[in-house]
Amino acid sequence: MEALIPVINKLQDVFNTVGADIIQLPQIAVVGTQSSGKSSVLESLVGRDLLPRGTGVVTRRPLILQLVHVDPGDSRKNDDGGREGEEWGKFLHTKNTIYTDFDEIRQEIENETERVSGNNKGISDEPIHLKIFSPHVVNLTLVDLPGITKVPVGDQPKDIEVQIKDLILKHISNPNSIILAVTAANTDMATSEALKVAREVDPDGRRTLAVVTKLDLMDAGTDAMDVLMGRVIPVKLGLIGVVNRSQLDINNKKSVADAIRDEYAFLQKKYPSLANRNGTKYLARTLNRLLMHHIRDCLPELKARINVLAAQYQSLLSSYGEPVEDQSATLLQLITKFATEYCNTIEGTAKYIETAELCGGARICYIFHETFGRTLESVDPLGGLSTIDILTAIRNATGPRPSLFVPEVSFELLVKKQVKRLEEPSLRCVELVHEEMQRIIQHCSNYSTQELQRFPKLHEAIVEVVTSLLRKRLPITNEMVHNLVAIELAYINTKHPDFADACGVMNNNIEEQRRNRMRELPAAVPRDKGEQDGTGSWRGMLKKGEEAPGSGPGSPFKGAINLLDVPVPVARKLSSREQRDCEVIERLIKSYFLIVRKNIQDSVPKAVMHFLVNHVKDSLQSELVGQLYKSGLLNDLLTESEDMAQRRKEAADMLQALQRASQVIAEIRETHLW
Repeated sequence: MEALIPVINKLQDVFNTVGADIIQLPQIAVVGTQSSGKSSVLESLVGRDLLPRGTGVVTRRPLILQLVHVDPGDSRKNDDGGREGEEWGKFLHTKNTIYTDFDEIRQEIENETERVSGNNKGISDEPIHLKIFSPHVVNLTLVDLPGITKVPVGDQPKDIEVQIKDLILKHISNPNSIILAVTAANTDMATSEALKVAREVDPDGRRTLAVVTKLDLMDAGTDAMDVLMGRVIPVKLGLIGVVNRSQLDINNKKSVADAIRDEYAFLQKKYPSLANRNGTKYLARTLNRLLMHHIRDCLPELKARINVLAAQYQSLLSSYGEPVEDQSATLLQLITKFATEYCNTIEGTAKYIETAELCGGARICYIFHETFGRTLESVDPLGGLSTIDILTAIRNATGPRPSLFVPEVSFELLVKKQVKRLEEPSLRCVELVHEEMQRIIQHCSNYSTQELQRFPKLHEAIVEVVTSLLRKRLPITNEMVHNLVAIELAYINTKHPDFADACGVMNNNIEEQRRNRMRELPAAVPRDKGEQDGTGSWRGMLKKGEEAPGSGPGSPFKGAINLLDVPVPVARKLSSREQRDCEVIERLIKSYFLIVRKNIQDSVPKAVMHFLVNHVKDSLQSELVGQLYKSGLLNDLLTESEDMAQRRKEAADMLQALQRASQVIAEIRETHLW
């Protein structure tokens, strides 16, 4: 297992470069209340004084502390500029600056904390990365978090308690972290805030290790035997007791090495049976062992996560593209790719297939056969026509002469009125297809040709050209669809093959009507008798007591009938003949309307495909080249967005770091350490 340490150090270096927000790192998060002895525990593990001291919230930013063991005999092999037997530190934010004075390290922590968090005791979740190289440490990665507090002090924010708890939970919620819960021995373990917050994210205690500090400060006559034996609060990873330096020891410059010797003596005297399982050195070895086992367990998941991220950043970097060298070739390539992807989206052969909704050609097909088709089928052939309307049309078509048969003119007038109703849904079909072809532009920009995001002006120009082309084709397509309906209205073809059966029905009906009328004609009345009664002459039409026109005194037209007083048709019971006539016309209208509707349902999609969809597909490439491929526009169109270069560099650095991490994990497999 010790052979794993050098490889893990490399992996930790890569993780620090990548950032904990992207990959959840195996690490040890140190949690405790203010004045619980957190800082003393960390300094004991390092063996040097390096953390800021004071009252209130001293740790106001997470401190990611990586301890790297260096062998004095092999110091020449390290790449960090150290000399044999030397201890030194490096901050991530100061790049390659090496600190050999630990007082300077403490000062830099304070300065960096105030730089981000300010000097008003506020906190920040942006971590400080510090790496310590020493022959006196074991390989560990620890995160020192702000101490839990309840009451704001001085000018601290009123919600300081919530801020600190949220920050702690953010780090200990990482399933790859080990929680080091620090509690003072002179407090009640049952009310330990550190263990309480640890249980919120680790209720089973599988990754929680408890540290009991200040064993030497317990009340006289009491000891921590029950606590250290796990009888008070059982913790699965165990409880380890330590003795810290007092504030007086710190003021008197007592070294950490001397404090560890005094700690060992205290444990041998006070807890002889537990001395070998407590103390700072045992804590360091335990943390080292737990962390390495934890890292080993996490490696498969980390490897998978790194591979996924590497693929994502490779794709992202590819979308950013390389810096433009040949502007003409780049512009032509982007135009060609967009035109190809646009056409492929219509044909259904695009690289990026939409899964959330219909898109491109599939949506156009849906518009033709579902939206448009169902709309036409829902149009009632006799919609808007009442029986009175039909009867009125029949009577108007007969003129001044009573007709024995149903006039064909009435059928033609009425069927044209019904066919005209097919024009509106046909034009709506054109509009829907036009809208979908407009949406394809955005689809290609978002998914298929992400390179266009590099050049916002080129993207805007392409959108404008395609939109203009679609806008020009829209009235042409609408006119053609309008003409399709006008063609049907121009000539009512009663000789249409599909209309023959309906005509036969009509002719049979007419013949039947003729025979019925012949049978219903009354017997002839003798002329003389009719004249004696007055029923056979026009005089018989007058009511009793009325005078014939011009027969009364005064005006010659006194008592005349008002011939312009035409009655308005009202709902009434139709005679048998009227009923038959209306039924014949209705059947003819319905039969012919269905023929025309079938024609329109077939011809409109064909017209839309020819005049709009196929025309745009065939002319898109040439239209884009003609409008945009001009020497005077190259510099303007191929101007990258301001942050593109920075984003490309960040993506390249991230990809390189992930590739290094993948190589480190491969090295672990090759050495059979996994």
